[in-house]
Amino acid sequence: MNIDMNPILVVEDIPNILELLEVTLRFKGYTVITARNGQEALDKIAERPPALVVTDILMPIMNGYTLAYTLKKDPLTRSIPIIFVSATFITPEDKKFAHQVGGVRFLEKPIDTEEFLLTVAEILTQGLSTQPRPIDDRQFYSGYRDCLQVKLEHKNAQIMRMEKVLENLPQDQKSGFEDLLAGSIHERNQIHAEMDQIQRKLID
Repeated sequence: MNIDMNPILVVEDIPNILELLEVTLRFKGYTVITARNGQEALDKIAERPPALVVTDILMPIMNGYTLAYTLKKDPLTRSIPIIFVSATFITPEDKKFAHQVGGVRFLEKPIDTEEFLLTVAEILTQGLSTQPRPIDDRQFYSGYRDCLQVKLEHKNAQIMRMEKVLENLPQDQKSGFEDLLAGSIHERNQIHAEMDQIQRKLID
């Protein structure tokens, strides 16, 4: 039996994680809608405002930080609570920025399903605590750029370590690390693309 409330919107670009979060919530009776990036999420919200948004941060087309910032700027969507989930943006500075753009909670991946469900229930039953005033455009883009710069430096160092390891591995052990390297390079390219967009915004 579904819990009688507006749906929970889960925003995640990785299919297996999206499925895990969706199934976990549905199993407890919540109505769930999904989106694969921030822009798709905004389209879904325009059709039917959710009771809660659960969103990843690093996604194509529109990232989770920008999604949250956009929602908090609009008086019609400002009161929707947002939970961030991330495996990449997990430093204290990342979490502080997540709060500044309107996140009420932050959960690290891999998701602990019990903690996830408890967090969702707390927010939906206890309401929102006081949220910070929405930051302005320049504060948002500068803050997000700084977060991305740290991530890019870390990812470049990680890639260099993987490349050195691959040079010394026997051929029959390389495939697993080659997959890890490809994933890290893809993530670095995503970060680069985000930084390019942010830089254009700051110049404009």
